[in-house]
Amino acid sequence: MADPQPFSAFHIPNADPATTDRLVTALDVQAANPGVRRLREWAYARLAVRPGERVLDIGSGTGSETLVLAAAVGPDGTATGLEPNPGLRAVAERRAAEAGSAARFLDGDALALPLPDGALDAVRCERVLQHLDDPAQAVAEMARVLRPGGRVALLDTDWATLLLHPAGPEAYPGLAAVARAAASTPDAGRHLTGWLAAAGLTVDHVGADVLLHDPDTVPWPLLRGLATAAVAHGLLTEAQRDDLYADLTAAAERGAFHFSVTMFAAIGHLPG
Repeated sequence: MADPQPFSAFHIPNADPATTDRLVTALDVQAANPGVRRLREWAYARLAVRPGERVLDIGSGTGSETLVLAAAVGPDGTATGLEPNPGLRAVAERRAAEAGSAARFLDGDALALPLPDGALDAVRCERVLQHLDDPAQAVAEMARVLRPGGRVALLDTDWATLLLHPAGPEAYPGLAAVARAAASTPDAGRHLTGWLAAAGLTVDHVGADVLLHDPDTVPWPLLRGLATAAVAHGLLTEAQRDDLYADLTAAAERGAFHFSVTMFAAIGHLPG
């Protein structure tokens, strides 16, 4: 079987203007998921952004969470979203303008943040580290730009926790393999505390929640994308893919479908 390489459109080397609408849709759907919302609220409560602070949202996507941070810091603070995908950055800028938000957005690399040492009070980074070739370096950069006492919130997925039912023994291994191959660091979620500690940060809180889809509704765009990639990489035959689709459709009709993956969060601070 072929060994798939990171193919997610969120992986910046794969960025393509033609995929912008699909990425925006995916981010909007995920933002509405109850598990994502719960974990975000948990992390915000512990990151405790205050009026007047300077904060950075790494991998800001559509800008939804940068707008939340901008509201928290108020007119005396600054909330900046760092987003290297120009299509997503344009969407974020438009949505911020429509909302009357002071959030601003910059191009930049998480592995070399375009900010001086000690410039920030807080950093937030959600589901970005899984797409980086050197996530530990990115967390070290977050530590560099924090002032002493500054805080960081990391949220990321661990694709080894993917559960799909029903998916027979012929189909599941290929789908699971291609889900992991979509990211550079597919098990990022389990490493968050280790990366914080290695960067010299003190871990204060650890949490988790499940991105669980409605048991009566199959998330076809996501599953078709995984299945198409699995077929392309020789991890699944076309016949196995078609059988999988039929099984999932039948399961959804009787309320027996399950799809989930676990997201983790870690909050830390820079001593001093």
